[in-house]
Amino acid sequence: MRAPSKYRVPYLREKVIEEHAEMLLGEWALEHPAIAEPPVPIEDILELGIKLDFEVADLRSELGHEDVLGGIWFGARLVKVDQSLDPTRNSRLLGRYRFTIAHEIGHWRLHREHLMNDPSAASLFEQKDTPAFVCRSSSKPPEEWQADQFAACILIPRRLVFEAWERWRGTRDEAALADLNIDPDDDIALDAFCRPLADLFEVSAQAMRIRLQGLELLVKEKEPRLF
Repeated sequence: MRAPSKYRVPYLREKVIEEHAEMLLGEWALEHPAIAEPPVPIEDILELGIKLDFEVADLRSELGHEDVLGGIWFGARLVKVDQSLDPTRNSRLLGRYRFTIAHEIGHWRLHREHLMNDPSAASLFEQKDTPAFVCRSSSKPPEEWQADQFAACILIPRRLVFEAWERWRGTRDEAALADLNIDPDDDIALDAFCRPLADLFEVSAQAMRIRLQGLELLVKEKEPRLF
C-alpha cells in the first residue's frame, strides 16, 4: 500500500520494521561472528556490513538547522552525525550517537528502494545532492518514526534483550511499575530503573524504556492470570 501523497514513504507496521532489523543482523552474521551479547557493533555494521561511509561533522552549520542530529546521502553512500553527539567529547552522549547511526541505517534499509522507484526523488541519488533525510530532534514525520523504530530494534534486538532481562531480573516475567513503586509519569525514576540495561546495550535509558514497554517487559501493572 502506497502512502498518501503528503508522505514520502509507505506505511510500515512495527512487526515489518523489526523484521528488517533482524534481517540485517542475520546478513551480518553470514560474514562476521554472530552477535551473541550486547552491545550491537552498529558502526561496524554501517561501514563493514552495508559499506556506507561515515563522518562526524558540523552538520548544524552545513545544513543550517540548530537541531540536526544526522543525515544520509544516498548517492554518496554517506552517513554523517553532528559533532554535538561525538561521544569522544561527551561520553554521556554515546547512546544518542549510536541511536543516530542506527536511525540513518534505518533510512537506508527501509526507504532507499522506495525512493529509487519514485521519479520525483531521482535527485536524491546524485553524488553531490542534498541529504535524502535529515534527522532533527524537533521533527517526527512518519519516515523519522520508522527509522527510530528500526534503530531500537537493531540496537536492542528482541532475543538479546530477553536474555539480558532474565540474567538481570532472574526471570523472563514482566516487571510492573505498580510493584516497583514507580509512578508511570516519573521519567527520572523510569530511566533510573532502565539504566543498567541501557548501559549494557549502550543506548539511552529512554530508548531502553520504550523498547522494554514495546516488548511488554515493563508494564504499568500485571494482568491477572488464570493459571
